[in-house]
Amino acid sequence: MEKEKTAQPIPIKNEMCGVFIHVTDLKKSAQWYCDVLGLELDPDNVESPVYNVPVNGPTSLTLDDHAFDKSFVHRTNPSPIFNFRVTDIDKAYTYIKGKDIQIVREIERVGDNFAWFNFADPDGNVIMACTC
Repeated sequence: MEKEKTAQPIPIKNEMCGVFIHVTDLKKSAQWYCDVLGLELDPDNVESPVYNVPVNGPTSLTLDDHAFDKSFVHRTNPSPIFNFRVTDIDKAYTYIKGKDIQIVREIERVGDNFAWFNFADPDGNVIMACTC
């Protein structure tokens, strides 16, 4: 683990505030993320350019359709852009498969307590489910 430098304060904090997911259809994506997380969604509360998915914890999850940035081109990365925490990897995998969501990488296990798999949202953004 890296030690934090203390000799001189820097303007960037060692903290994460939020994750931005770039999407092409904000209402569709908001519904998808809320469905995956078991959340109710009022579509009238989804308004461009962003929607904040109500997640637990200090890090926010914001969907961004770039409605005001006409030069934006949506591109995906084959690697996960973030992960959702799960307690039972097999139940999480069955849950995602049961929703006909594309599995990008099958379950991988390291030891007895650490496992993950990757799946894709409607725009092809890759997300990891992990027992972290």
